[in-house]
Amino acid sequence: MRADRLLAELLLLQAHGTLSAARLAAELEVSERTVYRDMEALSAAGVPVYTERGRKGGCSLLPGYRTDVTGLTEAEARALFMFTGRGAPAGGEAELRQALRKVLTALPEQHRPAAQAARDRVVVDPGAWHQPVDDVPQLATVQEAVWQTRRLRLRYRSSDTYQAKTVTVDPYGLLVKTGRWYLIARSGGAERLYRLSRVEDAALLDEPADRPPGTDLEALWRELRGQFENRGAGVAVRLKVRAAEAARLVRLSARQLAEPAPEPLPGPDRAGFVTLDLRYVALGAARATLAGFGGDVVVLGPDELREALVELARDILARY
Repeated sequence: MRADRLLAELLLLQAHGTLSAARLAAELEVSERTVYRDMEALSAAGVPVYTERGRKGGCSLLPGYRTDVTGLTEAEARALFMFTGRGAPAGGEAELRQALRKVLTALPEQHRPAAQAARDRVVVDPGAWHQPVDDVPQLATVQEAVWQTRRLRLRYRSSDTYQAKTVTVDPYGLLVKTGRWYLIARSGGAERLYRLSRVEDAALLDEPADRPPGTDLEALWRELRGQFENRGAGVAVRLKVRAAEAARLVRLSARQLAEPAPEPLPGPDRAGFVTLDLRYVALGAARATLAGFGGDVVVLGPDELREALVELARDILARY
């Protein structure tokens, strides 16, 4: 364990140059006293590290010193290649393959077969079922703005309109979810999520982005996700569905539900129907999903949904 920790400390210092003992201790979940003892051990082994006490002090690695040791154990190498070796979101696939080839070459020889086997025997598909791959022609420009912390001017088409609008944003970072790229950015005084497939044009501006120091992108994403998923109480729907279609209805409704469907599903009645109580995010979502089941579904309530289905049926009859 100590050898792994010493190597981790060396790699952290190699990446950052100087780090406080408190930062290293927090990263490695040890005490600051342990960090100082480790620095002494590295120095005794010939690694040019030194420490400085005081407010502006810390642990430092002599500039220019590099080590090519990856520090990966066999299990870590297997995990790395298992989850990145086959399948990646659109953008950067060639660079990822090249990086993995370099890592494979740098691994200790005894670890290479396990890493190669993991790469050859696991496929990671980041996309969801029945979803086309997003076309993201502006991805490279948006990535560059994120890397350089520069403002972006976007021509963006939101989900509720076909006409794109121009907006200037301060990029915070990127998100990949089910194979789709999103930009997390601030615009109009609030943090927002922009789906990159809806960006029709992107231009870097000669202005630095206003990205607060210490921005925690994961925490920000959790907050945005919570706002999206907690869009109100939703619409409580009571229905009967033919038993043979119950599981399919729940599966197709999953993305439109404000809360998960009950598990396991209740058994059918004598007529072969299962009664379900589901909470959809909106009336329109319930109507669009349930209409496709025709006579296999009987909506018991609310009345607004029953009336909406009747109106839809009349409109279809009038058209055809």
